[in-house]
Parts: sequence; structure tokens; C-alpha cells
Amino acid sequence: MDSRPPLTLAEQLAAAQAWWREAGVDSDFADAPRNWLEGERSKAQSERTEAPEPLSGRGQPPAVPPLGGDAATWPDSLADFARWWLTNEQLEAGGTAARVSPRGAANAALMVLVPMPEASDTERLLSGPQGQLVANMLRAMGIAEDTAYLASALPRHVRHPDWQALAARELGQIVNHHVRLVAPRRLLVLGRAMLPLFGHDPAQAGAKPREFALQGCPTPALVSYVPETLLETARFRAALWRGWLDWTGGGQ
Repeated sequence: MDSRPPLTLAEQLAAAQAWWREAGVDSDFADAPRNWLEGERSKAQSERTEAPEPLSGRGQPPAVPPLGGDAATWPDSLADFARWWLTNEQLEAGGTAARVSPRGAANAALMVLVPMPEASDTERLLSGPQGQLVANMLRAMGIAEDTAYLASALPRHVRHPDWQALAARELGQIVNHHVRLVAPRRLLVLGRAMLPLFGHDPAQAGAKPREFALQGCPTPALVSYVPETLLETARFRAALWRGWLDWTGGGQ
């Protein structure tokens, strides 16, 4: 006689599952396909149908206003532009460093445009190593520094600016307005990443300095690398010098 107590229901189920596993069967199969998500999908569709339609524009990010505000209010003289550059709250594009004014006079022989002030600039634009590089370049070009005009596309130093986004906020129009006020004979753009401000793809610049007719810009321009890159790489400095000589015919 078997004196073992009867198995509980849980033990019977466990034994049955163990038997089928040992037999190599661990899944249930059926010939007819079944959509296991149908119930959840129907429920979600029902909830969407019953939910009220969102109000127009809900969930859309607010439009980012253009930099500088209404163009009709922009300064119409260089002296006023310098003050506006330092104080206008609608020029904010990030960064916490001090704003730095451009320097030079109207009708300059050459306007040099850099992306932003140097990180160490406080009261004078390009007061550090980049400024020394530009001063050396001007000397080699035969241009007295006080007859050149030095400017930046941004009023303060910003880490990793998004030039496409800044172009969408019409920073290029401000730069063009600045160039018109200066009315230089030539424009040297040191920073190919800035090309979106003028409607160009930075990839168009290529490895060598190139002359561009910048969109909306009334002055012929030569585009090269940012000052940091020129400082680090002698062959880029040499290429810029050759590009300058080709552009100017060996003179100014």
C-alpha cells in the first residue's frame, strides 16, 4: 500500500510542468494566428476618440524672437552701434562673459570679423593671443592696425554657439548691418562656421581660404579658419597668406 500523502494541487501542477519540460515542450502553439495586442489597441483607440482635440498650437514650442529686435530700431551710426552692442537686451545669445565692443573706424581698409571675443577679453576685443595673431597679420599685409576694423559676430564669448540657430534668429542681418555701417574695402571672415549667417554651407569653404560674395553683405569677403585654428596650424596660416596675396594681387 502507498503510504505517501496525496500531492497538493500546486505540486501536481509543478510536476506536470516538469514532465513537459523534460519532454522538450515549453511553449503552447496554435495553427490560427492571434493578435495579442488587439485588446490594448482597441482600448487606446477608444481613449483617443473620446479625448478632446488639443487646442491649436498646444504643445508647440514658442517662437524664438529674432536677435536685436525690430531692424527699424537698429543704430544708423557706428558710435550708436557700439553702445547698442553693449547694452541691447535683445542681443542675448547665451554666455556669461562680458560684452566687448568692436574697435576701429569707418571706411577701414580691412574689416576682420571673428566669431566672438576671446574668453579673456573684458574691455578690448581681441586682447589676447588671437589679437596678437591678427595684429601680426595686419602688419604683414601692410595695414596699420588703427586703419583696420575688428569686430565679432557675437557680443560676448559663448562656448559652442549654434550658428544655424543663430542664423534663424537673424544674426546674419545684424552682421550685414554692421558691415554697411563700417563700409570697409574688404572683409576678412575668420571662422567658416559662421557661413550660415550669410546663407552658405560651411562645407562650401573647402580647405583653402575662399573669396565669397556673402548673401546680403555689400563687401567682398575672404573666408578662412578661426584664429584658434590658425594659431595651432602653421600650414593654415600659410594658406591664408597665399589666399590673401591671390585675392589682393599682392597688395591691399
